[in-house]
Formats: sequence, structure tokens, C-alpha cells
Amino acid sequence: MLDIVKPDPLEVGKLTLLDPYGLVPDDLSSALDSMQIRGVDFSDIYMQSNIAESWSLEEGIVKAGSFSIDQGFGVRAVCGDKTAFSFSDTISKQTLSEAVKSTIDTSRSMASMGKPRYVTPDLLSKGDRVGSLYNYIDPVKTLSSAEKVELLKGIEASAKKKDPRIKQVMASITGSYSVVLMMTDRGLISDVRPLVRLSVTAIAESGDRKEFGVSGGGGRVGMTFFESNVVQQYINEATRQALINLESKPAPAGEMSVVLGSGWPGILLHEAVGHGLEGDFNRKKSSVFSGRIGEKVASSGVTVVDDGTIPNRRGSLNFDDEGNESKNTVLIEDGILKGYMQDRLNAKLMRTKVTGNGRRESFAHLPMPRMTNTYMHAGDHDKEEILARLDKGLFAVNFGGGQVDITNGKFVFSASEAYWVEKGKIKYPVKGATLIGNGPDALTKIKMIGNDLELDGGVGTCGKDGQKVPVGVGQPTLFIEGLTVGGTAG
Repeated sequence: MLDIVKPDPLEVGKLTLLDPYGLVPDDLSSALDSMQIRGVDFSDIYMQSNIAESWSLEEGIVKAGSFSIDQGFGVRAVCGDKTAFSFSDTISKQTLSEAVKSTIDTSRSMASMGKPRYVTPDLLSKGDRVGSLYNYIDPVKTLSSAEKVELLKGIEASAKKKDPRIKQVMASITGSYSVVLMMTDRGLISDVRPLVRLSVTAIAESGDRKEFGVSGGGGRVGMTFFESNVVQQYINEATRQALINLESKPAPAGEMSVVLGSGWPGILLHEAVGHGLEGDFNRKKSSVFSGRIGEKVASSGVTVVDDGTIPNRRGSLNFDDEGNESKNTVLIEDGILKGYMQDRLNAKLMRTKVTGNGRRESFAHLPMPRMTNTYMHAGDHDKEEILARLDKGLFAVNFGGGQVDITNGKFVFSASEAYWVEKGKIKYPVKGATLIGNGPDALTKIKMIGNDLELDGGVGTCGKDGQKVPVGVGQPTLFIEGLTVGGTAG
């Protein structure tokens, strides 16, 4: 395999976001200095160029394709718990000057309100990482348009050959190349972020019955990541799920023990627990975990981390969107709550350390505390040992959609692949199963933790306050005692 040259991201940032518009770093530095007025705790300038492309196939033809270039900048000044923010999708000295002036005017207005200043020094990350977590590659260019179309058509043909009951296949491939340049009180910081994703949906039919299966993956890599063996794994998984679901029976309902599979089922951990550990919810005391650092919030052996430093992972970042290095942050250790995920604003207001979790969807959005790759550490038990303990209950292997209330931790998740188990033996697949419970309560009901930690394939996107960012999830196989299962069986 050829080595991929890693250019200097700072030079890429300058060439992409400054040079074409007659700007130099000193222009950003001067703009930042002008915002250091009385009442402003800190300020920053965030510039971004994002190139994105997607192709999707359905009914044997490529029905949709898109290509977009989005670029601009955002200017922010923080005064206590308030933020002045201006942005523009036009990059020039004039628009930068106008945005800075608007932000300064708003800052003066906020400062004059007489709100208390938060003067605790920022505890920022030092920026001592050596090397990048991913190659600075433009994934959109790693395959030609013809190769992308051929890849999608090949997926459909291969999936339909798996079984005559596979009647329809949908596939999509997306790639993006984002260059960010940030001017902060720590200097000029840049990152070059590739991202790709491939999704496969197989629909199986038998008589009047129709079921589907979904698979896929990706990460901060080029599209050449989707080699034939990788794509074949996605095809095998999507068709396997669809065919299994054809044989499924209505799910029983009631309170029962549940075994959660490894990997993607970590989405339940992400939603029902992870969001509740983000700094803003805890500063505002709207999370069930507020004020509980140092308390036992989960069963012994449960350790949950948010790790933005895993190479090539979908949720990983060299720097967050405030210029702080991503970190591996321990949230829960052996059942004890250790801390929250923090951006700069909430860390300052809570007088704690920044954890590198300040993320934003684009230059037109404000950063906030967000997850990166959130997962539970492995335990000591084999998967077979965990299943053997399940006398009568549900084995949930994969999840579809779900909902959670951050204020009380209540969740509802639908299982896209699940099985009914009796005396440790899988009896039959079930459909229509939903898991209903409370995140913090479920953490205390974990009785066995598998030794088979697995991260998801690289498909997660998290929504919060109207902003979407790529994330990763993961967990080992878990035995949870006493969850409510909603089913369709009479």
C-alpha cells in the first residue's frame, strides 16, 4: 500500500481559507485582539470549507447524487454565560470586519447588563499530541464518479445473489472533506477532516411479508476503504438481518432480563446516559446526573469513556471546534461518576477542565458540549456465559430508532434484530420489541459485562439542539436485569 503524504494542516488551512480572499493570519489576530474588550471572557474566529458528495442507488439505478461546497466563518465572544455570535458564508476582509464589529457591539450590550464575570483561568488542553489521528486525504477524490456508481451497482447485484427472497436493495455512499482554521487566544489552529460512509439496505419478501436489514460503515478515511471484502461484509450483514426478520415472531411484552449485543447497541448508552453527561445539561442542572460527581451511579465494573482520540474513527478529531485537543475522558469509572464532557464555556462556568468536547455542525453554529466516540469498557465474561444466564428474556442484537428525556433519563428504543431466549438458548427471532427504561436506573441493573467490546461500524450521527455531528458508539455484551419490554405478542 502506498504511503499517503500528510501535508501541514496549517498550510492547507491558509491556502484554502485565507490566500484566495486576500487574508493573512495577522488579519485574524488583529480581529481577535479587537474583541478583547471589558466584559469579554474569551473570543474566537472559526473558518471552514466543506466539500461533500453523495450517491444513492434504488431499484437498480442511481436515483440521487449531490455535490456541495460550503464555506464561511463564525465570530464569537463569550461574556459570562452569554455569547455574542456573527457568521457569514462570504469570506473577505470586509465581511470579517463587519462580523467582528457586530459581535463587539453585542458584547458591549451584554457586558453592560451587569452580569457577574467568571474569571477562573481556563484549564485548556496543552496541544502536545504528536501526529494526526487520520490522513489528510480528500475522500471525494479517492474514487471517480464512475467507480462510485459501479460500486453501488455491484452491491445490489451481489445482495440479490445471496437469496431469491432479497427483492430490493438500496445503497448509498457519502464523502466529505472539511478544512477548518481557528484563531483563538492560543494562536492559529487548523485541521483537515475526511469522512466517508457507506450504507446498505436489503429488503426480503416472502408471500405478503416484507422485512429489511441494514448495515454499513465508514470513518475518517478515503473511499478506497471500501474494498471488496469490506463491502461484502456489509452485504452479508444486511441480507442476513432481512432474512432472519422474515422468520421473526411477535415479541413478548413485560418486565424481563435483557441481554444487549456488542457494538451498535451502544447507541442506547449514548442516548440514555451520554447526553446526560454533557456539561451544559449539568451546569443548568437539567440532567439526572447533575451534582453527582463522586457518587456511585452504575453497577461495579461499569466504566464509560468518551474518546475522541481513536485513529480513523468517525467521531474522532485532532482538535475540537474550539482548538482544544480531543481527549479520552473517563465519565464513569467502576460505577463511580467521575466527570462530564466540557466545552470551553461550560468548563469555565463550572470551574473545571476543558475536555475537548466543544463541537459544532458548521461555521454557522455555536459550539456546545458533544460526544465523540462514547463506549463502555469490556468486562470479564464470555458472550456465551452471559446468554446462558438468561433464563427467559430478550437478546437485543441491533437497534433502530429511539427517544430519551435528558431530564429524567427515560428512554424508548426499538430493536431491529432481537431474539427470544429461554434457559440460555435462542428460540426464535422476534419483531416489534421495544426497550423501555431509565438510563441511570439501567446502569445499576447491569449484572454481567462481556469481554467482547466492539465499536460500531462508523455510521452514527448525533443530533442536539438542531445540530448534527458524526459520532461513534460501542459496548461489550451486557446482561441487564429488569427492563420493560414492549412487544406485539397477544
